[in-house]
Amino acid sequence: MKKYRVAILGATGAVGQEFLNLIEERKFPFSELRLLASSRSAGRKIAFMGKEYTVEETTADSFAGIDIALFAGGSASKDFAPHAVKAGAVVIDNSSAFRMDPEVPLVVPEVNPEAIKRHKGIIANPNCSTIIMVLGLKPLYDLAKIRRVVVSTYQAVSGAGKEGMAELEAQVAALSSGKDPEANILPVGSLPKHYQIAFNLIPQIDVFMDNLYTKEEMKMIDETKKIMEDDSLRITATTVRVPVYRSHAESVNVEFAEEVSLDGARAAIAAFPGVVLRDNPSAQEYPMPLFTSGKTEVEVGRLRRDESADHALNFWICGDQIRKGAALNALQIAEYMIAHELV
Repeated sequence: MKKYRVAILGATGAVGQEFLNLIEERKFPFSELRLLASSRSAGRKIAFMGKEYTVEETTADSFAGIDIALFAGGSASKDFAPHAVKAGAVVIDNSSAFRMDPEVPLVVPEVNPEAIKRHKGIIANPNCSTIIMVLGLKPLYDLAKIRRVVVSTYQAVSGAGKEGMAELEAQVAALSSGKDPEANILPVGSLPKHYQIAFNLIPQIDVFMDNLYTKEEMKMIDETKKIMEDDSLRITATTVRVPVYRSHAESVNVEFAEEVSLDGARAAIAAFPGVVLRDNPSAQEYPMPLFTSGKTEVEVGRLRRDESADHALNFWICGDQIRKGAALNALQIAEYMIAHELV
């Protein structure tokens, strides 16, 4: 089997580390691995698959000879993706920089793999919450036209990076010992006001837009339409940060143009790649972050008719947003390209 020269930009962060875990776990065929990060992390040593790698500072010249560049996300994407493409690499980017660019495919491989073939050097990974939701929507969309989606998310603190997880841990420890917790990260580190996340929920992820939705909510709306290639979809979202370390959960209400049977919906979801149906109310079996953390598949349950509307269903979906919501989705795009000789 041919092997590929791979670079990981953001190798020391949570998504970068998950890239490494998955490359080993999935036996991704690489001949060279270049670990890149900011100047702060340059020089750090990372042991991986029996070899020690030194993290390099990312520069415009870091991508010479690279076939596949996996970008973990962040502001560096916009700066360095053009240099990587110019050097001949295919960039699979986890940031929001290129997602809504009409020239850049936005891809979930189980949902719209055909879009990969349209790339011009950059392929965008969707927002983590979008990836999880569309994996539940696509099998239903294939049964009947979807008119409207109402989604509320329950997003883990690791979505805010290692700092979000550390802050939750520190706050729980402080409160458990009778001390006042410090809040410096959530909802948004750069904003003037921060709230405790321990034993609390924060109904803000990212900044507010002019329409009073948050940027995260608008990402879910706009990205879903692009992935499904259906601008007629009506979607509304409310995104909430919850005191869970890992795995996002979402409550999704779907209204169809025609009747969809519960049995038909259940069968379609169960048969869809990357999705596990965990739905047995009588045995109290349903998806939870506890079950999906560290897993490659998302889980769907609590499937039921909406008693308040015609042709509508509700479901609950959970997925590991660092795995399938970020690193795994990007790596699956690379695997698809290798399998179809697109790289």
